[in-house]
Amino acid sequence: MFIGLIALTLGITYWSANRVKNATDFYAAGRSISGLQNGLAIAGEYMSAAAFLGISGLIAFKGIDGFLYSVSWYVAFVVVLFVIAEAVRNTGRYTFADIISYRLREKPVRSAAALNTLIISLLYMIPQMIAAGVLIRLLFGIPASVAIIITGVLMTIYVMFGGMIATTWIQIIKAVLLLVGAYALAMLTLSHFNFNPNTLFQSMSQFDPKYLEPGGLIQNPLDRLSLGIGLLFGTAALPHILMRFYTVSTANKARSSVLWGMTFIGLFQILTPILGFGAALLVGVNVIANADKGGNLAAPLLAQFVGGGAGSIGGEFFMAFLSAIAFVTVIAVVSGLALAASSAFAYDFWIKVVRGGRENHKEQLFISKATALGVGAISIILALLLQNVNVAYLTGLAFAIAATANLPVLVFSLFWKRLTTTGAIVGMIGGLIVAIALVLMGPQFAGEDALFPLSNPGLVSIPVGFLITFVASVLTEKEHNSESKYREIAVRSQSGIGAE
Repeated sequence: MFIGLIALTLGITYWSANRVKNATDFYAAGRSISGLQNGLAIAGEYMSAAAFLGISGLIAFKGIDGFLYSVSWYVAFVVVLFVIAEAVRNTGRYTFADIISYRLREKPVRSAAALNTLIISLLYMIPQMIAAGVLIRLLFGIPASVAIIITGVLMTIYVMFGGMIATTWIQIIKAVLLLVGAYALAMLTLSHFNFNPNTLFQSMSQFDPKYLEPGGLIQNPLDRLSLGIGLLFGTAALPHILMRFYTVSTANKARSSVLWGMTFIGLFQILTPILGFGAALLVGVNVIANADKGGNLAAPLLAQFVGGGAGSIGGEFFMAFLSAIAFVTVIAVVSGLALAASSAFAYDFWIKVVRGGRENHKEQLFISKATALGVGAISIILALLLQNVNVAYLTGLAFAIAATANLPVLVFSLFWKRLTTTGAIVGMIGGLIVAIALVLMGPQFAGEDALFPLSNPGLVSIPVGFLITFVASVLTEKEHNSESKYREIAVRSQSGIGAE
């Protein structure tokens, strides 16, 4: 089953490769994706290893606190819908750097944006690679480190040859399969509780009342708020999510994409407490922890149990089915991230900075594919170093860092005429440094020697990101800053006049 799904995705990549004729095909799927298709693909980007494996494991280990990830990620799309989607589609071409560089000095801004995109994409890729490692280890019994390498190689193949067309269709197929698999798992789990979620929750309360109370995962209320803020605003700043809005032809389809995406994401995220509590009650916390310290195998082990138990045909079949889907989930998400990273380097840095805007499609595609190869190698190394950490936690950090480094500049570019080139660069690079520094100084990494009290930096880092962007712009307001171009981008972002 596993090999069959991989063969299917490789077949899609081969089909897509024959349709990649130019940079628009490679980066934006020729702008030929419909609103429904793009909504499914956006849901596919979101129903990642963190959403399926990580959150279920967190709820199984720590209780209802883990549901904060599901709620925050879902609500985050309200920000995307009302603030970002239409403006991004109307003002950009391939990357978010198109927007922020439009009325500023192009070369330094694009260079900073490319660096940010590479780093944020890598940070988000790491937990996906870790999840792939534990899944293949569960299915085939091979070391997780070998499995991570296999994942990196497959991801690189998908991006190098299929581009956005392959990534989009793999996301669509895996989103449908994952929804079907998750609902089947939830129904089989509820069958042990008379198909009544209340009975499941009452059983959980009898097992341990603390599971239904806040504080199981995050005891500090400020840390809980910080995590929620990071997830809420990080979505609107993730490079691979922003790229999705360039695959449709109009702003109306971009908004439609978000609404369809929210529908499918909501249908999925509401299941995570059922899966997490079901795994804790039916499989057992100790069994899950023995299989994977981060709790990332809670859902596959639950599938094995409700399918008939370990060793039974039904149990092994259902576990293999969900594990294979989860692996395709990982592959699809990391492919989107690798594509965002490669486009940032090849388009924003190589073509726009090094080549001075002189586009050569063959050269651009070659650089994109070479970058995807390099990103794949780096992500493999980093995933090997962090493979025992819960994937939902690592993903949450990537969201907070994206919200700190990218969101302030993106918002100011669209809605504040006094933004300067220096302000944008200071905001992006400074925000990146601040967010990463707070993570490294926090208790999750520094332990008892922590200089920063919160495990999740968003509550502090995101306001700091906006503040340093604002202050740096005010202090350098005498820089050349075309007010006419600001007015142009303001009209274009809302009306679509001039959009490609």
